[in-house]
Amino acid sequence: MCGAYLSVAPFASLLSCNSGSQRPQNSSGTPFQGTDAQLLDDLQRGSFQFFWNETNPATGQVKDRAFLNGNDTRTMSSIAATGFGLTALCIGDSRGYAKTSDIVTRVRNTLQFIYQQMPNVHGFYYHFVDMNTGQRWAQSELSSIDTSLLLCGVLTARQYFQDAMIQDLATKIYAQVDWPWMMNGGPTFSMAGCRNPAFWPPAGNTIAELMMIYLLGIGSTTNPVSPDSWNAWTRPTINLPGTDLHFGQ
Repeated sequence: MCGAYLSVAPFASLLSCNSGSQRPQNSSGTPFQGTDAQLLDDLQRGSFQFFWNETNPATGQVKDRAFLNGNDTRTMSSIAATGFGLTALCIGDSRGYAKTSDIVTRVRNTLQFIYQQMPNVHGFYYHFVDMNTGQRWAQSELSSIDTSLLLCGVLTARQYFQDAMIQDLATKIYAQVDWPWMMNGGPTFSMAGCRNPAFWPPAGNTIAELMMIYLLGIGSTTNPVSPDSWNAWTRPTINLPGTDLHFGQ
């Protein structure tokens, strides 16, 4: 999974708290003077700024991680971070963190690059890519989970932006995924597919983030998997102090 999806650089001062303090403090030790809503807005704005600044605007690919001081010349991107970035653009537009025209252009560039230039196998993308070229980073795997995280951002953008180009590209990216292929003949999805070996072990048979893979696969109008796959993994009872968590069918 991605190493870091947001940089604390834009709001690092808010994260410095003295022991026992009830309010976040800035670097000088002065308590934050705003309201809770203002604090949350600062955090959200700072998160948006990471996805806006640590991205190649021509490709839309977001760095997997970045140095706190902002002086980072590394170019490793992750498709999951790009998926989160697309969602951040929706949030940023709704909150006015950047001009709508600039955000729409960024989303269009991102989707166009993904669809037209980024290598994929059966619609699945490599976990890590170069943010400038979209090419596979080293021996990075084809990732079912990270492709799904990317698609969640793609489909969020399709729903949010009433823009024909965005909606068309997002639909094409989702439609090209061959979900049954990633199941490799089994009842559950593989964690990742590589050329050598062909597949990694299944993504797991217990409730987790893998739920989104099944929902995306079942909901596909082009290459769906059987709805029965939703019941192919277990929902355990997790014992915690004072309570049990039951994950029902």
